[in-house]
Amino acid sequence: MSTTTARRKRTSRVTTVVTNTAMLLVVALAVGFLAPALMGYQRYVITSGSMTGTYDTGSVVFAEVVPTDELEVGDVITYVPPAETGITHLVTHRIVSIDNGEIRTQGDANPQVDPWTFQLADLEQPRVVAGVPYVGYLFLALADRTTRMVLIGIPAAIIALLALAELIRHTRPEAETPAVPVHVVSGAGPLPTR
Repeated sequence: MSTTTARRKRTSRVTTVVTNTAMLLVVALAVGFLAPALMGYQRYVITSGSMTGTYDTGSVVFAEVVPTDELEVGDVITYVPPAETGITHLVTHRIVSIDNGEIRTQGDANPQVDPWTFQLADLEQPRVVAGVPYVGYLFLALADRTTRMVLIGIPAAIIALLALAELIRHTRPEAETPAVPVHVVSGAGPLPTR
């Protein structure tokens, strides 16, 4: 086997390993992204420090939807505060009291309870059951179109180029080594020696 052929085979193996590893990583990320939803969990990214110590900024929390009447003091819920607060985004805080259906919450890192009480209008409510630190930064980054193109588009383009190079390599004929001419002598006896 020539040095060129050995180098091509080695490059081909490395390319295959890199491509397969990248594809496996993409599949693992996709499964990690979709699996909780398929299991009935909702995902929320913690974007403030009000729950620091329990769920730090950049964490992803997973919430199961439970009947509202099952909520208890100590549960962490994700909700939109009452309209009069002026807060229009979701808040993830711990329930500190429930009094005749009026709920009061507080962030674990906040020194005071939230200045509002509210009743849940729906019969079901997401209750946080687990969190994964830092993963939320990836979700926040993917919300930006340019970042999404960089994080997804460039690796996808590299994988496509590697796959194309591999395909071209396999369809190109191997360079043949020049054959040494062999003379065939017909006859019954051995070839003469000098």
